Amino acid sequence: MSNADKNAAKPSQSELAILKSLWSSGRQSAREIHDAISADLGWSYSSTRKTLDRMVEKGMLDTHDVHGIRVYAAGITKVATIAAMTRDFAARVLEINGALPVTAFTDSKLLSEDELNELQAMLDDSEDEGEAR
Repeated sequence: MSNADKNAAKPSQSELAILKSLWSSGRQSAREIHDAISADLGWSYSSTRKTLDRMVEKGMLDTHDVHGIRVYAAGITKVATIAAMTRDFAARVLEINGALPVTAFTDSKLLSEDELNELQAMLDDSEDEGEAR
């Protein structure tokens, strides 16, 4: 498992806010990200920049220069991150090591129908891995 995969399981609340902004809107500059999340987090622009730099180091974000402006993109996928967080929560908090129904996510504004199907497949795969242990 790469560092990005390990970090995908446990982004902090602020890291998750940034990822959600990027997943929904695509590539954004630091200013665009800050404008999207600052009201919810009460952050200064410098806090946003520090967090973005830390997320790049962790492999959670990719950067690209577009017309001389650095833009950020999610370096980890939405569905894989949600699957990892769900498995972690189920095992650590609920002590569930078996199948996890994706129906709990059906009203999510974050996931499309195709992403729900992909999430179910990932959660089913984790059940198969648990049986192999």
